[in-house]
Amino acid sequence: MGKMIWALLVILVLVYGGLSVLLFFSQEKLVYYPQIGREMQFTPRDHGLDYESLTLVTPDGERLDAWFVPKEQAQASVLILHGNAGNISHRLDSIAMFHRLGYNVLIFDYRGYGRSTGQPSEEGLYRDAQSAWNNLTRERGLPPERIILFGESLGGGVAAWLAARERPGALVLSSAFISVPELASDLYPLLPVKWLARLRYDTRAALAKITCPVLIAHSPDDEIVPFRHGQTLFTAAAEPKVFLRLAGGHNDGFIFSRPVWVKILADFLRNHIG
Repeated sequence: MGKMIWALLVILVLVYGGLSVLLFFSQEKLVYYPQIGREMQFTPRDHGLDYESLTLVTPDGERLDAWFVPKEQAQASVLILHGNAGNISHRLDSIAMFHRLGYNVLIFDYRGYGRSTGQPSEEGLYRDAQSAWNNLTRERGLPPERIILFGESLGGGVAAWLAARERPGALVLSSAFISVPELASDLYPLLPVKWLARLRYDTRAALAKITCPVLIAHSPDDEIVPFRHGQTLFTAAAEPKVFLRLAGGHNDGFIFSRPVWVKILADFLRNHIG
């Protein structure tokens, strides 16, 4: 009986160790899903919007597919940092909503996503975001305080990193997580993921350095990023800040489609941006 117990323990240790090793080396495949929806299904013109098709070149030579959607007499511009799956053609609802609110919109695909070159990585996505920011501030000459950063899910970590580095007029985080290690500990509670995580995307740490107004939107029904992540990020953010309690799951369509949510977002941006 003793030998059998020891054999079972050895098997359990080997399985546990194997899963830990697999998780360590497969993190990129678990975080990035550029293969989902690579085809460009729509363009802003399908929503009746004129747009400028762009190619943003990063400092390390990647070429990012991007759209700039202008709004006549826009008071400010929105830079959209999307989530970990799909491409810019799947974010037309977001583009159209910010356009209706009176803002220009710049949206781009990270390296490896859509028609952009390269392979996604944490440092690479940061470079991509910086390149998009530079397009707005340097090439278009837009003042930083008239730029709104909107990050959804994984894009929330990217947007927070950029907001901590630059000085945008406002930051909006939708269904964002505290950090990759914190989210991984929720998804894989039996594995030592906080020790294994090579990817960080530490949104909470970035918020500690951010001085612009922040709106954080999250749903208690989010089945991928638990509600506590939104609550923790809100606590970490400095004033002025607003928490928007949503409904529905993580991928239940565009979260700001309900008029009450759009009004709260519009009021927040109008109060702090114009």
